[in-house]
Amino acid sequence: MPIHQPQQQTDVQSDRTGVRQAEAALVEHYPRLVRLAYVVLPPALGRHHRVLTAHSVVQRALPAAGSKASGPRVPAQSRRTGPPAGVEGSSADRSPAHPAYGWVRLRVLRAALAHERRPRWWPGRLPAPAALRLGVPVVWGLRLFPRAGGVDELALDRALSAVDGPVRAAFALQLLEGLEETGVRELLAEAAVADPADAVRRAARLGRPDRAGAQAMLRSGEFDPCTVQTRPSDLLRRRHRVRATAVAAALCVLAGGLAVAVDQEARGGGEDRAPAGVFAPVLDPAELMRTAAERWADTSRVDFTAWPARGGRTDDDGLLGRALRAWAEPGESVRVSTTPGTAVVPPAEPPRLLFAGEVDGAVVVLFHDSADRVVRYAEPLSGSGGAALDFARTDDADVTTGAAVVVSRTGDGARFLLAPWIDLSTTRDLLAPDTPGRPLEVGPDGVTATVPRPAAGGACETWPVLQLRSSERIVEKHAFLVTDLGDLAPAHLTYTPAPGRGAPARQPREATSTEALLAWARTACSLRTLAGSGVRAVNNWAFAEQKLPEGGASAGWLCTRADTWRGPGRVLVQFLGPAASPTEPAAVVADRDDTALCSRFGQHVLAGTHWKAASGRWYVLAAGSRAVTRIEASGAVRGAAGGPTFAVRAPRDADVELTASLREGGTLTAVH
Repeated sequence: MPIHQPQQQTDVQSDRTGVRQAEAALVEHYPRLVRLAYVVLPPALGRHHRVLTAHSVVQRALPAAGSKASGPRVPAQSRRTGPPAGVEGSSADRSPAHPAYGWVRLRVLRAALAHERRPRWWPGRLPAPAALRLGVPVVWGLRLFPRAGGVDELALDRALSAVDGPVRAAFALQLLEGLEETGVRELLAEAAVADPADAVRRAARLGRPDRAGAQAMLRSGEFDPCTVQTRPSDLLRRRHRVRATAVAAALCVLAGGLAVAVDQEARGGGEDRAPAGVFAPVLDPAELMRTAAERWADTSRVDFTAWPARGGRTDDDGLLGRALRAWAEPGESVRVSTTPGTAVVPPAEPPRLLFAGEVDGAVVVLFHDSADRVVRYAEPLSGSGGAALDFARTDDADVTTGAAVVVSRTGDGARFLLAPWIDLSTTRDLLAPDTPGRPLEVGPDGVTATVPRPAAGGACETWPVLQLRSSERIVEKHAFLVTDLGDLAPAHLTYTPAPGRGAPARQPREATSTEALLAWARTACSLRTLAGSGVRAVNNWAFAEQKLPEGGASAGWLCTRADTWRGPGRVLVQFLGPAASPTEPAAVVADRDDTALCSRFGQHVLAGTHWKAASGRWYVLAAGSRAVTRIEASGAVRGAAGGPTFAVRAPRDADVELTASLREGGTLTAVH
């Protein structure tokens, strides 16, 4: 034993030295570590709780005094562990490249990732079981938020919220910490990530094509939990809640002995009981977020976060409480509907109140939450009918896609709650392009008069749309069209004109011009096929014009692209042949789901159709977008033509394959 005693003393001394070095590294590089934890933590926690949890994760990265791990020897690390050059200076032995920093960073990474490792039945707002030991700093009466960034920062935050923790960790380790892919894989493996290589591959797709810009955004105030803004959480009801807190404290003294009885009483009929797994503040009407009335005119985020609370029942805590409880735990009497891809889970933090009022014989409440959902609760003012709960996604909403929400639907039509930045509202019929819009009455609470709904079946004789104009306080004379496709949020309609000779690619623009209205007059009825599919926006792209055989009449080719809130798009390619009426429906020649075609990520398109001339002869026609330089036909008929259009005589049912050559090289096959 005496032989080994000096070694034990050396180990203890080394352990203490390692802990001191780790503590020094934590203190010196605290802001960097907190930022890393904030990026890796699940966005579902909400910004307030994520800020507090990030600080907790870092503050508790060192082992507790007296624990078995209280004296670790910080391992030597040969790979680069520090941040990229030019970010934060370093001292002699506590620089980010020092092993002590690497050890603390690993502890922070493990703790942050632990918040996402939870059983499926585990409540989403509650930290994961492995993370429950991390105490969170307490902030009373305030909510903390990092400084809001611009549109690009918001888009990056949305992209990070769509991936899991290991991918966020890999992204942050590369862009914030400057690690190479090999180092990231090794560090994720040490942090017990199941598939580090997959996380690195998926992280490589984030921030493209401007990774340098993404790196700058990660270092901006949007992702800095050490520089925060504060807002009151309960300013209007502070005195009431002080009394309530005192009562709650007294009840807590009795809770230990009465826990079983209280639970049985709550199960028996407690309408005010918080659903299992949902924190009470989330269901407290006093905690609802409310935006100031004029906030929309003084913010760079003109979306649902800028909507104030409107309606005659915004102070009805009983109504708001019922709506929140129905959202958290819908009973059998509550009818629930969702747009595709929308989560129906309870809110992760108190949502924002948009509206509470009486409309068409029902009382309606509209919420918007941090998961970018609009939720509508409705209950009848009289009678025995049950309540209804509707969910819709609103990812990256803006001036146009966040301009209106359906607040009520009846057999005659729908009423909309308009955004506070809408100055002028009219209605028009897409199938009457020459008829000017008619004024639409809007109440003081922002609710419109009833707007007729497009016919779901039978003859397509009218297609009502809203033409809205935003206030000059945010954008000058910006008018745009939206249409009701059966979801809570109407779809934004746009138009991309045909390309000019030698001109650069055109961009989508508002569908209010004569040319745009004429194109929509022939394609409006095709919108029926998009009803109820969660469509965010629909663009008509006039990708080609063609001179027809036997007389030289002109025809047009449109690619109608519908983008959904959840991401995937649907494409209809439509052929606009000569027509006797400006509203004669175009012929749909191709229909494709889940495609990037006709978007900025799919700028090349080729399509074909059979067409009958006035003489009775049949042709195969084809057209491509502006980069197409040659079109070839094979199969039952062979032929070729230079340029973006093609026509060849062919039997009516001829099976023909069409391919095109592109200006920059490569080939393109026709969409079907």
